[in-house]
Amino acid sequence: MAGWFRRFLHKPKPSSVESTPSASSPPPSSSSSTQSSISSPTPALVRSPQPSPIPDISAGGSARWAKSYDVCICHSPGDLEVVEELVSFLEGQPQRFRCFLHPRDAVPGGAVVTELCEAVHNSHCWVMLITPSFLGDPWCRYQMHQALAEAPVGNGRTIPVLKDVERKDYPRELRNLYYISMELKEKSFRQIRDTVVRYLQELCRGSWSGME
Repeated sequence: MAGWFRRFLHKPKPSSVESTPSASSPPPSSSSSTQSSISSPTPALVRSPQPSPIPDISAGGSARWAKSYDVCICHSPGDLEVVEELVSFLEGQPQRFRCFLHPRDAVPGGAVVTELCEAVHNSHCWVMLITPSFLGDPWCRYQMHQALAEAPVGNGRTIPVLKDVERKDYPRELRNLYYISMELKEKSFRQIRDTVVRYLQELCRGSWSGME
């Protein structure tokens, strides 16, 4: 009896380490998630589209230089004073706009019809200074019709400017075009400048895309 009791006391106890999972072994889910994160491809970065660069209308070789003038001022002789102010403003801008002013740039001895047609054809944009004198001058209306024949839908090339003319007297031929009102001279000059700049930028942008 005493020998049995001594054998019971010396019987080895089961190890607690063997009865529990190894602390150093990672759980199955940890291994699979690590493998998944390594093998899964990294999504490509989505880049936002870059805005189109603004063309330099003064750059050499641009479409601007395909014509002799940037702007042709169509006006009545009675409105020459304000037209000379407009030409001085445009030619003094950083873009150095090239303006056709009939009393200054027409060839002496040239036929009036030829000079008017050449001025329209060799200019990118045409400013129509529509005043009571313009409406009563057949040569002004002739030049207006020549400009419309060059660009029937306008596209920023024909720029009507109303001065001392009521809306009801606005020429029917131009009713599909927005006009600039010369109530404030400085503001209207800036609007004319900005319109010419936009047209020349679109012209240069179109010529660049056509070469790509």
